[in-house]
Amino acid sequence: MTDISKITMFSGGHKGTEAEFGKLAEAWNMNEVNISFEGHDAERTRGIRLLTREELQKGDVSMEIISQRMKRTYSRTDKIRQVIQSIFHMVNSGYHVIAVGWIQADSTVKGGTGWGVELAKLFNRPLNVYDQDRKGWFSWENNQWVEGKPVITSDTFCGTGTRFLSDDGRQALQDLFIRSFGPAQQ
Repeated sequence: MTDISKITMFSGGHKGTEAEFGKLAEAWNMNEVNISFEGHDAERTRGIRLLTREELQKGDVSMEIISQRMKRTYSRTDKIRQVIQSIFHMVNSGYHVIAVGWIQADSTVKGGTGWGVELAKLFNRPLNVYDQDRKGWFSWENNQWVEGKPVITSDTFCGTGTRFLSDDGRQALQDLFIRSFGPAQQ
């Protein structure tokens, strides 16, 4: 049995999926680190880590590269830049990347969650996405999405996803934790 107290979940603590990941991490008594920055409100405050301006810069990427990789453009680049920078730190800190959202026809994931997914692909990390439309888990393997239920086996993971978490998505996360660690210890 894995020593759950040695596992760390990295997230952003935002409303929806990330807050749910945090609640589950707390219920299973694992470490929780929520990466944020000055002026950004997180729903989860347990394990909050505010990045300095210098730390944020380490996650800076050209918006042209991001737009090209995500196959979309971003009109409010000033606002999204710090979010993009903080996502870099979340993915860089957690080995296994687990997200909830919507896989699109071009194999990207909708919204800001998609940048975390793209970074996981670029960093060649284990990557799983729960697609809320298809109501199923998918793994990125050999440059394509393959259906299959994940299990968390690494000491660090990044939990991220949509602000608009469905009941099915919430249940999928609960089931993931039970499948990975057994029932929560009360």
